[in-house]
Amino acid sequence: MKSKKLPDAAEMCKSLDSDREAVIRDVLSRVTDKWSLWALSELTSDGPLRFSRLLERVEGVSQKSLTATLRGLERDGLVRRTVTVQVPIRVDYEATPLGNELISRFQPFWSWAVSRVAIFSVARANFDKAQEKSVAQE
Repeated sequence: MKSKKLPDAAEMCKSLDSDREAVIRDVLSRVTDKWSLWALSELTSDGPLRFSRLLERVEGVSQKSLTATLRGLERDGLVRRTVTVQVPIRVDYEATPLGNELISRFQPFWSWAVSRVAIFSVARANFDKAQEKSVAQE
Protein backbone atom coordinates (compact mmCIF):
# COMPACT_ATOMS: atom_id res chain seq x y z
CA MET A 1 0.00 0.00 0.00
CA LYS A 2 1.53 3.27 -1.09
CA SER A 3 1.10 6.16 1.32
CA LYS A 4 0.01 9.55 0.09
CA LYS A 5 2.93 11.96 -0.04
CA LEU A 6 2.39 14.92 2.23
CA PRO A 7 3.34 18.38 1.05
CA ASP A 8 6.86 19.36 2.03
CA ALA A 9 6.81 21.83 4.94
CA ALA A 10 9.58 23.92 3.40
CA GLU A 11 7.64 24.20 0.15
CA MET A 12 4.46 25.17 1.99
CA CYS A 13 6.34 27.87 3.93
CA LYS A 14 7.86 29.29 0.74
CA SER A 15 4.34 30.02 -0.48
CA LEU A 16 3.62 32.20 2.57
CA ASP A 17 4.44 35.84 2.98
CA SER A 18 6.76 36.70 5.87
CA ASP A 19 3.91 37.72 8.22
CA ARG A 20 2.05 34.44 7.77
CA GLU A 21 5.26 32.45 8.05
CA ALA A 22 5.97 34.20 11.36
CA VAL A 23 2.49 33.24 12.63
CA ILE A 24 3.11 29.59 11.71
CA ARG A 25 6.49 29.62 13.48
CA ASP A 26 4.92 31.19 16.57
CA VAL A 27 2.05 28.69 16.71
CA LEU A 28 4.34 25.69 16.19
CA SER A 29 6.74 27.00 18.81
CA ARG A 30 3.89 27.47 21.27
CA VAL A 31 2.29 24.06 20.82
CA THR A 32 5.63 22.30 21.12
CA ASP A 33 6.73 24.09 24.27
CA LYS A 34 6.94 22.38 27.63
CA TRP A 35 3.37 22.89 28.87
CA SER A 36 0.95 23.74 26.03
CA LEU A 37 0.08 20.26 24.78
CA TRP A 38 -0.26 18.93 28.31
CA ALA A 39 -2.58 21.76 29.37
CA LEU A 40 -4.59 21.52 26.17
CA SER A 41 -4.85 17.76 26.54
CA GLU A 42 -6.31 18.16 30.03
CA LEU A 43 -8.81 20.68 28.69
CA THR A 44 -9.89 18.43 25.83
CA SER A 45 -10.42 15.43 28.09
CA ASP A 46 -12.07 17.09 31.09
CA GLY A 47 -12.72 20.74 30.21
CA PRO A 48 -13.80 23.29 30.99
CA LEU A 49 -11.61 23.55 34.05
CA ARG A 50 -10.94 26.24 36.57
CA PHE A 51 -7.37 27.54 36.65
CA SER A 52 -6.67 25.89 40.01
CA ARG A 53 -7.86 22.46 38.79
CA LEU A 54 -5.73 22.75 35.67
CA LEU A 55 -2.73 23.78 37.77
CA GLU A 56 -3.15 20.60 39.83
CA ARG A 57 -3.34 18.41 36.73
CA VAL A 58 -0.35 19.83 34.87
CA GLU A 59 2.17 18.48 37.32
CA GLY A 60 5.29 20.59 37.79
CA VAL A 61 4.06 23.74 36.07
CA SER A 62 4.23 26.98 38.03
CA GLN A 63 1.28 29.34 38.27
CA LYS A 64 3.22 31.92 36.24
CA SER A 65 4.10 29.43 33.48
CA LEU A 66 0.56 28.09 33.26
CA THR A 67 -0.83 31.62 33.03
CA ALA A 68 1.56 32.45 30.19
CA THR A 69 0.79 29.15 28.46
CA LEU A 70 -2.97 29.69 28.63
CA ARG A 71 -2.66 33.27 27.36
CA GLY A 72 -0.67 32.08 24.36
CA LEU A 73 -3.13 29.27 23.63
CA GLU A 74 -6.02 31.71 23.94
CA ARG A 75 -4.30 34.17 21.61
CA ASP A 76 -3.93 31.44 18.98
CA GLY A 77 -7.58 30.41 19.28
CA LEU A 78 -6.89 27.04 20.89
CA VAL A 79 -8.35 27.86 24.33
CA ARG A 80 -11.33 29.93 25.44
CA ARG A 81 -11.28 31.78 28.76
CA THR A 82 -14.62 32.50 30.44
CA VAL A 83 -14.91 34.85 33.40
CA THR A 84 -17.97 34.51 35.63
CA VAL A 85 -18.60 37.46 37.90
CA GLN A 86 -19.20 36.11 41.37
CA VAL A 87 -17.42 36.24 44.70
CA PRO A 88 -14.71 35.10 44.30
CA ILE A 89 -14.48 35.64 40.56
CA ARG A 90 -14.55 32.39 38.57
CA VAL A 91 -12.33 31.82 35.54
CA ASP A 92 -12.77 28.71 33.42
CA TYR A 93 -10.70 27.49 30.49
CA GLU A 94 -11.82 25.16 27.74
CA ALA A 95 -10.42 23.91 24.48
CA THR A 96 -11.94 25.42 21.36
CA PRO A 97 -12.83 23.24 18.35
CA LEU A 98 -9.42 24.19 16.93
CA GLY A 99 -7.74 23.06 20.17
CA ASN A 100 -9.63 19.76 20.08
CA GLU A 101 -8.56 19.26 16.47
CA LEU A 102 -4.92 19.93 17.36
CA ILE A 103 -4.94 17.38 20.18
CA SER A 104 -6.58 14.76 17.95
CA ARG A 105 -3.72 15.24 15.46
CA PHE A 106 -1.10 14.79 18.20
CA GLN A 107 -2.63 11.57 19.60
CA PRO A 108 -0.88 9.36 17.00
CA PHE A 109 2.44 11.04 17.80
CA TRP A 110 1.99 10.42 21.53
CA SER A 111 1.07 6.80 20.87
CA TRP A 112 4.16 6.41 18.72
CA ALA A 113 6.41 7.96 21.40
CA VAL A 114 4.91 5.89 24.25
CA SER A 115 5.32 2.66 22.30
CA ARG A 116 9.01 3.47 21.79
CA VAL A 117 9.98 4.76 25.22
CA ALA A 118 12.20 1.72 25.85
CA ILE A 119 14.08 2.41 22.60
CA PHE A 120 14.58 6.04 23.61
CA SER A 121 15.83 4.97 27.05
CA VAL A 122 18.41 2.60 25.56
CA ALA A 123 19.55 5.20 23.05
CA ARG A 124 19.97 7.79 25.82
CA ALA A 125 21.89 5.38 28.03
CA ASN A 126 24.20 4.47 25.13
CA PHE A 127 24.74 8.13 24.29
CA ASP A 128 25.47 9.07 27.90
CA LYS A 129 27.91 6.18 28.25
CA ALA A 130 29.72 7.26 25.04
CA GLN A 131 29.88 10.84 26.31
CA GLU A 132 31.37 9.72 29.61
CA LYS A 133 34.04 7.73 27.74
CA SER A 134 34.77 10.70 25.50
CA VAL A 135 35.20 13.06 28.46
CA ALA A 136 37.36 10.51 30.31
CA GLN A 137 39.66 10.21 27.29
CA GLU A 138 40.23 13.96 27.01
